[in-house]
Amino acid sequence: MLRISRHFIDRVRACTQAADLYEHLQAAIKLEHATIPPYLTAIYSIKPDRNRAVYEIIRSVVVEEMLHMVISANVLNAIGGYPQVNRPGFILTYPDSLPMNVGEGLIVGLAPVSKAVIKDTFMRIEEPEDPIDFPVKGQALAAPEEEYATIGQFYQAIIDKIQELGCAIFTGDPSRQVVNEQWFPANELFPITGVETAVSGLTLIVEQGEGSPKSPVDPEGKLAHYYRFAQIYEGRRLVKDPSVPEGYSYSGAPIPLEADGIWNLVENSKASFYPVGTKARRLVDQFNFSYTNLLNALHDTLNGQPDRLDTAMGVMYELKLQAQLMAEIEYQGKQVAPSFEYAPVNAPIPAVV
Repeated sequence: MLRISRHFIDRVRACTQAADLYEHLQAAIKLEHATIPPYLTAIYSIKPDRNRAVYEIIRSVVVEEMLHMVISANVLNAIGGYPQVNRPGFILTYPDSLPMNVGEGLIVGLAPVSKAVIKDTFMRIEEPEDPIDFPVKGQALAAPEEEYATIGQFYQAIIDKIQELGCAIFTGDPSRQVVNEQWFPANELFPITGVETAVSGLTLIVEQGEGSPKSPVDPEGKLAHYYRFAQIYEGRRLVKDPSVPEGYSYSGAPIPLEADGIWNLVENSKASFYPVGTKARRLVDQFNFSYTNLLNALHDTLNGQPDRLDTAMGVMYELKLQAQLMAEIEYQGKQVAPSFEYAPVNAPIPAVV
């Protein structure tokens, strides 16, 4: 499981007022976002119409990480705080450690999808406190590690503190709550109005990522992120299996990960890698401007303009198209890749020479 210093949990437990929780909910927003660029890079590395099952699995997780960001922001808004997402320090400088040094020693980078990336990075990010070892044709996933504080326990500490402080802390403007059934169902994204809804929202974040101690599925009946990724690593769907004590096994439809369907992207790409004036540099710069526009739209969404979520999600699709154009350009034996760097949106883009 990913380790998190108990110092952060102890600080949550020491909170005595709503304002003390602001920095911790902001850290949760930053943590949920930090996984999105690595997951998107994995998606962008998949060639068009190839490895479709792998693509859909990773994409489903990205959408829910966006949901988790919004839920955390809704809770922060509900207790009088103000989410901040459109600033340079909000973005990791990949490769980098996760916020709050979650997963001591785990460095998260931007790389093409592979079984190694799935197992060593994505599954570690999403690993629950006690992962269930489901059979895989004679194999099993690795045994749980020694117990440490986990991301789930961090969220639980926030839940406990909200329950302790009670409904009096919910002083935020209700109009700042983000709901949008076009992108997220009402049973997943709903207004945070008090203790009960805050607990429900934060619990959903944990269960969608980790599942429950007794089941690989979340309350909506979908596999938790850890087990979705495990399907890619094991190469088969995780399905109910009454023939095994665990009740599930990786024995469903195959999920092949075909290497020739993956672009060999530049790992941990930076705009500075590519010479100024080249098509590669122009596309990487354009991507970064669009990405910063996405953060601006999200910031507006989470700070009183909830309808801007449509704009933010639209930019997500724009980023995909830009990444596809980059992947068609070779650079030093690999394909050009996005770098997810903060950029002044109104800065001029150098022309190609």
